[in-house]
Amino acid sequence: MQFRRLGKSGLQVSVLSFGAWVTFGTQLDANAALALMSTAYDAGCNFFDNAEVYARGQAETIMGEALAKSGWRRDSYVVSSKVFGGSLEKPSKLQRGLSRKHIVEACHQAIQRLQCEYLDLYFCHRPDARVPIEETVRAMTELIWRGDVLYWGTSEWSAQQLMEAYAVARQYNLIPPTMEQPEYNMFHRYRVEVEYARLYHEDTIGLGTTIWSPLASGLLTGKYNDGIPEDSRFNLPGYEWMKEKITGERGERNLQIVKELAAVAAELDTSLSRLAIAWCVKNPNVSTVITGASKVSQVQENFAALDVLPSLTDDVMDRIETILGNKETKLYGANI
Repeated sequence: MQFRRLGKSGLQVSVLSFGAWVTFGTQLDANAALALMSTAYDAGCNFFDNAEVYARGQAETIMGEALAKSGWRRDSYVVSSKVFGGSLEKPSKLQRGLSRKHIVEACHQAIQRLQCEYLDLYFCHRPDARVPIEETVRAMTELIWRGDVLYWGTSEWSAQQLMEAYAVARQYNLIPPTMEQPEYNMFHRYRVEVEYARLYHEDTIGLGTTIWSPLASGLLTGKYNDGIPEDSRFNLPGYEWMKEKITGERGERNLQIVKELAAVAAELDTSLSRLAIAWCVKNPNVSTVITGASKVSQVQENFAALDVLPSLTDDVMDRIETILGNKETKLYGANI
């Protein structure tokens, strides 16, 4: 397993990590979760991602039970939570968002569900326009000072919002965000490759990234080329929005691209999913790629992506770019 430094921090995270979104709490119990996490852990994975909103806290409860059963030393892995949406089915205004009250209470609730003494990483799951950034930065800093959190970051924040948080931290002698968790895959590239480009440099934020959806919600596995399987997450309540990826004119174009990428994978004697994950790892500004699975075989398949990296030569990468046809290099309409 390869490891990369998480932004300006001294924390080394495995380039492939494991997340609980979708499966924990909806498809898996603690024993099944432990089987998946153990497969990842034995392969060198040291980062397990979660959030208060996943299955309304149940995903963290299941991961916590799995970690308790694992017998792993606490200093051998990194565990995260994310705060914003709340863990209740219908959270009140006090039970969601990025106010100091909810950030602190959600942190303590996540620690309890995950059965750990502290959170290694704590993310602001989305920006909150109703709360001053100073209040959010100060709350995260206080949690770090108390030892409840080691590093804090954001998820799906704009470059401008990240710079504002960083500026506030420096102005008031607080702790700035270390990492961002954006979506990144062959179909979703602009934010990671263009919008954040300046933020990776040490003279700005020195941003680390823990990217999610490397397989574009399963589209880059090829399993939707002939329609939606009955056991697909697209059929789960609350995930109907994902169907847009494979329906309509845009969906047809995406599926054609997937078929062309599958041909490249076949020539490299690998699978499309391994190729797609390796493509994400190839980006040096990606600290870790969060993978997900509901079966042990899927974990093994995902983690075998590292074997593909030597095959991603410049010629292969150029061919992939030609197939994708979506590379952008200019930042439009932003002021960072």
